[in-house]
Amino acid sequence: MFPMSYMAQRMRRFEPSIFYEMTALANRHGAVNLGQGFPDFPCPDFLKKAAVDAINGNINQYAPSNGRLNLRETIAWKLQTHYGYEVDPQSITVTHGATEAIFAAILGLVDPGDEVVLFEPYYESYVPCVEIAGGTPRYYTLRPPGWAIRADELASIFSPRTKLVLLNTPHNPTGKVFSPAELQVIADLCVANDVVALVDEVYEHIVFDGARHVPMATLPGMAERTVTISSLGKTFSVTGWKVGWAAGPPELNDAIFRGHQFITFAGAAPFQEAAAIALRSTDEYYRRLAAMYAAKRDYLLTALRSAGLTPIVPQGTYFIMVDIADLGFSDDVEFCRYLTAEIGVAAIPPSAFYHNPVDGSKLARFAFCKSEATLEAAANRLMAIGSGPR
Repeated sequence: MFPMSYMAQRMRRFEPSIFYEMTALANRHGAVNLGQGFPDFPCPDFLKKAAVDAINGNINQYAPSNGRLNLRETIAWKLQTHYGYEVDPQSITVTHGATEAIFAAILGLVDPGDEVVLFEPYYESYVPCVEIAGGTPRYYTLRPPGWAIRADELASIFSPRTKLVLLNTPHNPTGKVFSPAELQVIADLCVANDVVALVDEVYEHIVFDGARHVPMATLPGMAERTVTISSLGKTFSVTGWKVGWAAGPPELNDAIFRGHQFITFAGAAPFQEAAAIALRSTDEYYRRLAAMYAAKRDYLLTALRSAGLTPIVPQGTYFIMVDIADLGFSDDVEFCRYLTAEIGVAAIPPSAFYHNPVDGSKLARFAFCKSEATLEAAANRLMAIGSGPR
């Protein structure tokens, strides 16, 4: 094995992903895995057929680096149809999942010394992307149970060096859907400070209880300074396909494309062709998707409460945060290791999603993007949780 000295300095502070650690622990103990957020049930049959048809139709060579035209035109159609947001298909870059879109966007838009406003808890790739680009993260901490933002506190984070705001809504891991009023606060600060908004909207169709997803780009003055990122994986249960995209005005899209062409160059062509068919789905598909996940959410909420836990009800995504402050564990890592090894249910310790881990040390994140059988098995095992520290 090569010594650590061979590793580049920029990578040394980035530990292996918390998802890698907890999945390995779950596998070792045969735990029901409610940690990593991928569905354990099949994607729609029509989508499988579309991919097979694309392969049989010999769509198997490199896609154009910015994505197959059919998919880019369909993404533009979808943004216009669902949200009234007009974007030129030439200003859309198809990427190898939303994670690559975020990385390409930050590399293309952030210079060394630029500051990037992040809302924490954050998706784990955000901070490494900013720091690899040479940027400086500035954190706004969302506090449970409401995860609200205050305009004055957020404004204090902005400075003359602020280049970018990176926002995820619906928000992983909290399940928060940012309200139109909160989005307006962020938009006003972006306009006043000439800041770009990079908005990760991969859970756009998984919202509950009357909550409504509003794209940042549709707010006044934001279309010209917003990059909208989404993907196929969460909406159509094909996380392994890694089809994502970034849409925005030409100048911002050009910066993203210049990074993307040297990261992956292009994604899988047959999956892009199938994605174009998926995104033509009717509103009924999206309604059924939200209803399905609402039922799974409610089932897991009931199971968590029956086990004596205190869940925070999410407005969107397929995650539930649980308050573990009164359970007697030293922190979330200890709780999640106990839960996995002793109870047989894996969750994620969200302290990994904070720059100060203490801020997340009394929480745990559970995923409900699982089959009924998986959720039932987890519910049965969770009933034994009362035997742990209190």
